[in-house]
Amino acid sequence: MAAGRARLAGVDVRCFTVGPVAENCYLVRESSAPGARALLVDPGDEPDRLAQAIDSLQARVEAILITHCHFDHIGAVAPMARKTGAPVWVPAGEQHVLADINSYVPWPGFGPFESWQAEHTVVGGERLELAGLTIEVIATPGHSPAHVSYWIADELALFSGDVLFRGSVGRTDLPGADWNTLLASIRALLDRLPGETVVYPGHMGITTLERERLTNPFLAEIAR
Repeated sequence: MAAGRARLAGVDVRCFTVGPVAENCYLVRESSAPGARALLVDPGDEPDRLAQAIDSLQARVEAILITHCHFDHIGAVAPMARKTGAPVWVPAGEQHVLADINSYVPWPGFGPFESWQAEHTVVGGERLELAGLTIEVIATPGHSPAHVSYWIADELALFSGDVLFRGSVGRTDLPGADWNTLLASIRALLDRLPGETVVYPGHMGITTLERERLTNPFLAEIAR
């Protein structure tokens, strides 16, 4: 699976597309220097590959952030938490899923995965100081009941999970999902955050909020 690199003003972001449904896991470092402090966002699969990348980059992972608890975003949480010793931050309303992953895999042929008891929960509105970065937690339900996104204002970076994609949006045919709630979450992001915000989604390519406002066909209801 592909891995990519993006440079923000002072932060190094590495994207690792992992697993059978091509989920994007992000390693976010305060700089590209060896030994730099880092966050890991949504480690969904391929823990050995992620561990090798962390070792190769000499990154010091200090926190693991989860946008939501669908299996493709949390399948590698347990091995990565154990390897790095980093605490896990998870949406409070979905903490029970991480604690019992295999009971919530909706289709056969995936897993088994190892469950994990998260050290911290978030609901939206928190301001986290982690790995040298200031991260605001934004509640963005709709794709899943307690979905959150992580906003690094100083870097104009949004880790959107499965709320907003390049040219698409999160599906709403899964348990606890709701189309109108999803649209409201996206509308709030578009209204509140700068258009030049870089969106790092849970699947597909990196984009910006302005690009999606102007070109995303699923947002026509918001444009009206």
